Amino acid sequence: MLTPSSNTVLEPVTTRMLAQVPEVSVHFNRFRVLEIALSDAALRQFATPEIVRAAALLADARCEVIGWNGTSSGWLGFDADETLCQAIEAATGARACTSVLALNQILHQTGVRKLGLVTPYLPSVQQRIVANYAHIGIEVVAEQHMSLQDNYSFSEVTESAIAEAVRTVAASRPEAIAIFCTNLRGAPLVAGLEAECGLPVYDTIQTVVWQSLRLGGQTPSRITGWGSLFQRDLA
Repeated sequence: MLTPSSNTVLEPVTTRMLAQVPEVSVHFNRFRVLEIALSDAALRQFATPEIVRAAALLADARCEVIGWNGTSSGWLGFDADETLCQAIEAATGARACTSVLALNQILHQTGVRKLGLVTPYLPSVQQRIVANYAHIGIEVVAEQHMSLQDNYSFSEVTESAIAEAVRTVAASRPEAIAIFCTNLRGAPLVAGLEAECGLPVYDTIQTVVWQSLRLGGQTPSRITGWGSLFQRDLA
């Protein structure tokens, strides 16, 4: 799996999830992402060739599926992930997926049109994400963002702060809530928040693991305790 260089949350969380499927091994490679903003320098961090170079090293481990554990297409545009997946598959021969494309597939298949959104990002980045969802017919009816820019700082957001943001968004009764950043400590909270709020909560670490298992011919429902997503019977 591909992860930004300063991401400190995704690897341990993903490893804990996949411990329930012992015949599946998970391998990580990183590339440099230090900040999330809309400046030219920040956007260049996500150039497709940079990510494909990292993916090529994972191909040396003969990975069957390579997942981009990142949410950059939320502000770059979802077609950026479509292009990236095509490039990774052409370069490596592995199946490719991303956190955001998996989330969007889940939202589409479950008929979600009103979304709650929780991120650590700057207001300008959040606005771009909201606009991109509007473009595909999904209205963000409630959102919380933490106005952070430094990628490492996302991992320092406390679980209590994330949970409170989800509760605030849930008060508007969206059809689902997305915790949208793979360097937030949201995934371990999902099951409890779903029970508390009575809404499906999709974390973008969850979504890429779910899709990677499906592409690798595994059954996601073997993962328990990490939210309702893994128990959903989606085509």
